[in-house]
Amino acid sequence: MTYDFDTIVKRSGSSCIKYDTLKETFGTEDVLPMWIADMDFPAAPFIIDAIMRRAMHPCFGYGIREDDYYGAIINWVKRHNNWDIKKGWIDFTPGVVAGFSFAIRALTEEGDGVLILPPTYPPFAAQIKANGRKVVNCPMVNNEGHFEIDFELMDKKLAEARAILFCNPHNPTGRVFTEEELRKIGELCIKHNVNIISDEIHSDLIQKPYHHTHLASLSPELMERTVTLIAPTKTFNIAGLSTSVMITPGEALRAKVREELNRYHVEQGNLFGNATLIAAYNEGDEWLEQLLDYIKGNMTLVSDFFAEKMPEVVAKPSEGTYMMWLDFRGLGMTHEELCKFLATEAHVGLNDGSSFGEEGRGFMRINLATSREMVQTALDRIYEAWSKR
Repeated sequence: MTYDFDTIVKRSGSSCIKYDTLKETFGTEDVLPMWIADMDFPAAPFIIDAIMRRAMHPCFGYGIREDDYYGAIINWVKRHNNWDIKKGWIDFTPGVVAGFSFAIRALTEEGDGVLILPPTYPPFAAQIKANGRKVVNCPMVNNEGHFEIDFELMDKKLAEARAILFCNPHNPTGRVFTEEELRKIGELCIKHNVNIISDEIHSDLIQKPYHHTHLASLSPELMERTVTLIAPTKTFNIAGLSTSVMITPGEALRAKVREELNRYHVEQGNLFGNATLIAAYNEGDEWLEQLLDYIKGNMTLVSDFFAEKMPEVVAKPSEGTYMMWLDFRGLGMTHEELCKFLATEAHVGLNDGSSFGEEGRGFMRINLATSREMVQTALDRIYEAWSKR
């Protein structure tokens, strides 16, 4: 079956953050929304069918997760990333951010350090602070648009931490870390007796020839100290259904995590989230393959456009995720001027790079999980606004 990613779906007025909070976010509603990590593509037919089948039953009482739920997760992880996981390792969490927040609370104490790799997803630092822990920054190194881990610095910084909050593929830089890099991280965490909380929500969104490796899968020692978080929500554009997965192979860590989960009674979830997870993981392979091809085309369009018309902007295609991390520093504007230029002159809404940490100043994140026409329009607006300066 061929899926349609070109049709533009009208989303304004549907109570969605991406389209209905533009005034609050950018100071004007007159921007093309290319920001928050939320696809503009409609949910796949098998997702809609799963919701409709469940909706046809008129009772929506308390539900349970049966073997088909766990089987869908286990088979998807094995099929896509060759990791054999067990039902007993799996816990439900309403979202990956909620999941890593629970894990932070379970595996560290107030005042403990938690290491992150900025520029990184804004809720990382926010949730560490909100839970009374200390952010330990280990900035990534920008090697001509290719972001790399400073392992010498990480070795020093892990001495200040009780856990690392890790993101693979990395958001916003789009890096898919190699097995060699992951093993180095693991070795350092073992050396410093640091537990690993690994946000792998974008692990399905990998461009060829790159391949995702679940960090915990690399050794029994790493399985014992790692909590892995995945979800169908980013992959299949069902974030509003609040269904994510926590995988904790280590018995000691799992006991701590479940004790924390039990404090908040969040295991119930919702019936439609269960149904869509099963459908997504059982039926979504072909849709995902076509999605990735389409996003690759969008990334190529962005990269080629800036190289030809605005070479001052560094636009390197991402290895994973459906975002690109754009380096606007060559335009010679301050970060504040850049934000104003994009919103009020180009009328394009991108994610503010500074929200990912000080290392993100001069950068912007663009969401390319939208129609080719929308991407082209955004690029044309930026170029035309710049040409008028």
